[in-house]
Formats: sequence, C-alpha cells, structure tokens
Amino acid sequence: MDELGARAAALVARRPRDARLRRVGTSRAGNPLWLLSVGHGSRQALVVAGPHANEPVGGATVLRLAERALADPRLCEGADATWNLLLCLDPDGSRRNEAWLTGPYTLGHYFRHFFRPGFLEQPEWLPEGADGAALPETRTLLELQDELRPFLQCSLHGVDVGGAFVELTRDLPGLPHRVAQTAARHGIPRELGPYDTLYWPALGPAVYRIPPPRRGDLAAAITEAAVESTWFHPHRHGTVTAVVEAPMWGVAAVEDATPPADADAALRAVSATLRRDTRLLLDLLTRLRPHLAASPDTACLLAPVDDYLLVGPGLADSWDPDTHDGGVRSLTPLNTARLTSLTLAGRRVALRTAGLLRQLVTGSGHDPCEVLPELDRLIDAWCADYRDGHGARWIPVARQVEYQARVVLAAFELAAKQAPVRSRSGESGWGSQPAVPMHQE
Repeated sequence: MDELGARAAALVARRPRDARLRRVGTSRAGNPLWLLSVGHGSRQALVVAGPHANEPVGGATVLRLAERALADPRLCEGADATWNLLLCLDPDGSRRNEAWLTGPYTLGHYFRHFFRPGFLEQPEWLPEGADGAALPETRTLLELQDELRPFLQCSLHGVDVGGAFVELTRDLPGLPHRVAQTAARHGIPRELGPYDTLYWPALGPAVYRIPPPRRGDLAAAITEAAVESTWFHPHRHGTVTAVVEAPMWGVAAVEDATPPADADAALRAVSATLRRDTRLLLDLLTRLRPHLAASPDTACLLAPVDDYLLVGPGLADSWDPDTHDGGVRSLTPLNTARLTSLTLAGRRVALRTAGLLRQLVTGSGHDPCEVLPELDRLIDAWCADYRDGHGARWIPVARQVEYQARVVLAAFELAAKQAPVRSRSGESGWGSQPAVPMHQE
C-alpha cells in the first residue's frame, strides 16, 4: 500500500499539469483513500482498484493506466476524458495480504496468508441500500460516483485460481472479441462458465450481464452477488460498469467447451467434496473457538470463516442433482468449463476457510487443541489438487496487469462511443462519439 501511494505521488510530481492526487476519504483504520486523476476532459472515467483485499492486481493496473493516459493524447484530449483512478478501495484489508505479496508465488503461501473480510465489510456491497451504507470506504465511493457521474466505471478484480472474464451492467458490443484477442495474446485462459455468473446471461464468451439488484437473504447475496451494489449505483447517471477479472493462477479447462462424459456424476462429486470439506473445517472451528481470545483481530478473521461455513452446505445442495430440482443441471451448456469452475469454487471456499483458521491459531501464539498440523495437511493436499489435478499455473504479475489494463482500455473505447457528447451550446446529449483507436498497436 505504501509503495502504491508513493508511485502515484512520483507520477504527479513528474507531470503536475496533467495529473493530480487527492485524498478523497479515510478507511476505518485511518488509511487514506487516494484518487489519482489524469487529464482535463469533461467526460469522466472511474477505475476502482482493490475492492477485494486479496486481489492486488488492480493497484498495479491503475498505475499502468495512468502512464498510458499520460503518454497517449487519444485517451484524454482526444476523447475529452479525465481518468479518475482510485488506488485502493479497501486499504485495511489489503494490508493484511501484504505477507504474501513479495512471494514466493505458491498456492500454499497465498492461502496461508489469505485475507478477505466478511461479506458485510466488503465495501462494494450495499446490503442496506446506498442510504444505509455504513462503511466509510463505501460512502467515499458513492460520493465519488455522484460527483463524477462517470460514463464508464471499471472495478478491478482478481481470480485466485481459474480464468479471465468480464461482467457488465450494460452491453458493450465488441467487447467479447477484444477480450478474446487480449487473453490469447497474453496466454490467459478465459473462464466460460464462472461460478460468479452461473445463472447470468452471457453477452459473449467470458462476458456476462450483471442482473439488476434485488432483495434476498444474506446467503444468497454472498453467493450470487446480485444485491444492490456500487456497481449499479451510478446506473442513474448513464454509467456502464465493467467488472474486470484477471486470474493469478490460470487453469486451461475453464475454457473447455466440450461436453463432459457424465455431468451428473461430476456434480455429485463436487457437492460431496464440498460437504466433506465443510464438515472437517466446522469440526476444527468447533474445537478451536473456545480457546480464541475476544479481540478485534479475532472477530475480523472469524467473520469470513463464518460466512464461508454458512454458504458451503447450501452451495453443495444447489449443485447436487439428487437434492436440487433443476438448478445447475438446467444450465445450457453444462460443459467441462462450467463443471471445472464449480470444482474450483468449492475448493476455494474450503481453502480460504482453512487459511483463515490457520491465521487464528498462529496469531494466538499457541495451539491448545492441536489443529495446526491438520490445517497444514489439508491446505497442502487441496493446493496440490489445484496444482496437479487441475494444472493451475502462476501467471506472472506483468501479464496479469497488461491483460487487465488492455481490457479496461477496450471498455473505455467502446463506452466512449455511447457516452454523452457536449454540444456547441454547452448542453449535454446522447450521441455517437468517434472511436478511440487504441486497439491499433
């Protein structure tokens, strides 16, 4: 986090007429929320990095985008645009992940130091609506959206194990083709049936339409992410939001569109594995919980553990063809890509929970119920399944960043064609903008 702020400040010092850095808010722990703005155009683009604490790629991506905008006049003056880059939406949670950021980039090291807050402490969600937003980070983002009224908002996310995909609140025709080109160029698999978008309409391969927000219970909100959110809040301003997901470990099978040999058997296996893993972890938590000291740090780690253990059994039931009428089996196509994504998602729930439980033990300085050896065994075995069973391979950071930056630039170009234009009288109206030819490289 400190390096991110320092690099942004250095960029502004180098180009003070074209770039500005301002503190737009403060996190719950007192960390600054910095907005880096490049250009002086009347149309605003907003890019949000670090909405999920364990997904750090966005911080490097916004710096890359700032450099591109400063170097290419088509991105600012030529498009009458200003780039507004929020360096990190959740700096408190991001600092908790710094233990793994310097490597080694192994699955075991990552999951042992993984942190992501509980659902109610993730700043993009609005479980009580915008008026009830409790987190200062959320309020800061909402105020920015209403101040800027951006024609494009990009939320930068990272998939720990899987493939790349994009979620949109409005269609951007042409984006699936651009995503395919960029992913192929950088050797990054596209995820053709992500768990996040399981029941959402596809706008093209690896590009999905986010459904409008709706009220539901907490478990549904955690698993479906279709609740009221900062993705949809600026919809009233004509904003298109693009959630751009870039994987850290890629798995080739997530873009395998071939039919499976026996889909029902695969679903039964995924469901049974998740139920078994959840029972194991719940037993370890039951043994561990009485020995945990009541402290803010303990509560911070327990909140996501309780969330994951809450949704695990429900997910297993919704995927199991023997316990759910229709459900996943109703999806067309139920191909190898979708089944692989479900398998990865079930394992992800278990691994994240195990990593958080391990931190509860190591943070206390003692292991009175001797759960640490069991947790280490489970983490090692499950990471080996990702690595050896699914061929998960680390994608170098430079490739993650370049892929994500190029997808944002593609979304910017396509959204700029649809954005309001300013007439000679100074009034705004909707019209066609000339293309910003950034794809010619």
